[in-house]
Amino acid sequence: MSDEAHVKYDATEGIAVLTLDHPPANTYSYDLNRSLDEAILRARMDDSVHVIVLRGAGDRFFCAGADISMLEKAQPSFKYYFCLHANETLLRLEQTPKLVLAALNGHSVGGGLEVAMAADMRFGWRNTAPGAKQPTIGLPEVGLGVLPGTGGTQRLARLVGKSRAIEIMISGANFDVAEAARLGIVNRVIDADSAEGFVARVMEIARGYCPPAKASKAVGHVKRAVQTGAELPLEAGLALERELQQRLFESEDAREGIGAYVAKRKPSFKGR
Repeated sequence: MSDEAHVKYDATEGIAVLTLDHPPANTYSYDLNRSLDEAILRARMDDSVHVIVLRGAGDRFFCAGADISMLEKAQPSFKYYFCLHANETLLRLEQTPKLVLAALNGHSVGGGLEVAMAADMRFGWRNTAPGAKQPTIGLPEVGLGVLPGTGGTQRLARLVGKSRAIEIMISGANFDVAEAARLGIVNRVIDADSAEGFVARVMEIARGYCPPAKASKAVGHVKRAVQTGAELPLEAGLALERELQQRLFESEDAREGIGAYVAKRKPSFKGR
């Protein structure tokens, strides 16, 4: 695996920050996706990590999607397996029972938005610096004669509904974060005069889902129940919900939360 395109990994205060770092636009290649895959597994297996935050390096791009120059030179079979691996990587992120927040600290277009949609929540940056160019969001692949091929057609439809998703994708238009929030693609718009100020705000939000403030195991199980259960028939989804609830009933945090409620005190969770 090449070291030229990679994902930086930093874990502190219960939060693993995964930074897509491939200048100038943080586009992804097979090497970067392998690095992302490895970082997801690292965060998943680390019991001290309670929340994962995705961001892009710099202040212009979260991610501009796949490296088009790489795809132009690649054989059709490579392109197929490239998309398959990207699907597998984002499914791994989506199914990891820890909350994943995407901090869209720049343009998030094409495959970049597809990466972000595999997160549980997305936060859009509205740049309040004087004269600043605003980050955009969109799936413009139809302009290249292709479709959003790393989850875009499926995840966007699940976020905004089939008809609206088709309209967005066949128009190929990019839009600002306020419109993305109106459509339900972005959970919240955060005003900041710098990318680092914006990411700092997202980190504050992330810390709010970590112990001792929140029972992070319960947060992760809520995520797992929704992400997996939404794809199942109702009866099977309810069965999954019961199994996850039973695991939580056996946890230290459930004993702490129920005990604190009865004692009329503030709980102090440990993520166990």
